[in-house]
Amino acid sequence: MDSFDVVIIGAGAAGLFCAGVAGQLGLSVLLIDHAPKLAEKVRIAGGGRCNFTNRELDPRAPHKHFLGENPHFCRSALSRYTAQDFIDLVRRHGIPFHEKHKGQLFGDRSSEDFIRMLLAECDAGGVVRWQPASVQAVRQAAERWELDTDRGTVQSARLVVATGGLSIPQIGASDFGLRLARQFGHRVIDPRPALVPLTFDGEAWQPYAQLAGLALPVRVETGDKKQRMAFDEDLLFTHRGLSGPAILQISSYWRPGTPLRLDLAPSENLGAELLQAKARSKRLVANELASHVPARLADAWVQQDASWQRPVNEASDKALVALATRLSQWELVPTGSEGWRKAEVMAGGVDTRELGSQSMESRRHPGLHFIGEVVDVTGWLGGYNFQWAWSSAWACAQAMAAARA
Repeated sequence: MDSFDVVIIGAGAAGLFCAGVAGQLGLSVLLIDHAPKLAEKVRIAGGGRCNFTNRELDPRAPHKHFLGENPHFCRSALSRYTAQDFIDLVRRHGIPFHEKHKGQLFGDRSSEDFIRMLLAECDAGGVVRWQPASVQAVRQAAERWELDTDRGTVQSARLVVATGGLSIPQIGASDFGLRLARQFGHRVIDPRPALVPLTFDGEAWQPYAQLAGLALPVRVETGDKKQRMAFDEDLLFTHRGLSGPAILQISSYWRPGTPLRLDLAPSENLGAELLQAKARSKRLVANELASHVPARLADAWVQQDASWQRPVNEASDKALVALATRLSQWELVPTGSEGWRKAEVMAGGVDTRELGSQSMESRRHPGLHFIGEVVDVTGWLGGYNFQWAWSSAWACAQAMAAARA
């Protein structure tokens, strides 16, 4: 039977990085993944450029950019392995990158640069990789872990679960890590799609389906006064509903049956602008509106009320104010989301109250660790989830090496 200090299940961002760090700290590491290709989420991230971290991440206040039942859980790992630490690693490997808006960092070339970097880190640590290789059973025997795989049985002193979440099943996502957590008595926060487009009833959405492909900057909110969340980002209309960064961000906080509130012209005082236009213009209301929002949106909006389908100087003040209010305070209730197929990440996962924040180790079963997306820590769009993968993996590897020393 093969024996290692550490077996890591899952060769995604967190699993690869943890393996490389642990190996370089002197541990013998086996990395197992069931998929024929490794790190597919890294490969497709950021449109194939990989948005690998975010400069605006504040580890002292993780609740600003992360959610979960205990968002402060991730403070320790994020503080000890920061965005700057990973940036330094990227620079050491000579990977060119650039910053987009709001601190988002992307590779200049291809996500393959980052996959090669992670593999190089594993090679430097002498990591053994079995891929593809499936795990049929996991059990604890005395103070060691035994795994039955299609390449035979292997044992280790420590087991790291880095199997990711349920999002994008077409590239290999599965519930293996959640099932394993439950097998060993861990509570799992109900998983749900996050960073995902939202959908609306076909008939109710019909007036807006014609806007598919239209993008514009908006402000979007959800929640009540005590738990209100808002984002200023770009919105994208689709045939089935709404997408774009604004919707992906708010989707992590939205709950079924609750409304979204949208301001489609957040930098404008539409009511005042339309009333001023009434005093000097004879153009159609739609044409005046198109000076402040995209023309397609203006045309679609005025079709909803006959009082808006006339020259602006003939429209009543009440009608113009109602039009402005409708655009700046549009409230609508999504009927659902595009689900796991389109979700970028999973919200929910292994309950962090049963893990050590400095080691990612189970409080129920010493030697069992959970890192990355399988844990109930979910970041905002824009590199935050990758940084959680790097930080949780590093913290786990450091703790395992310290325990062996």
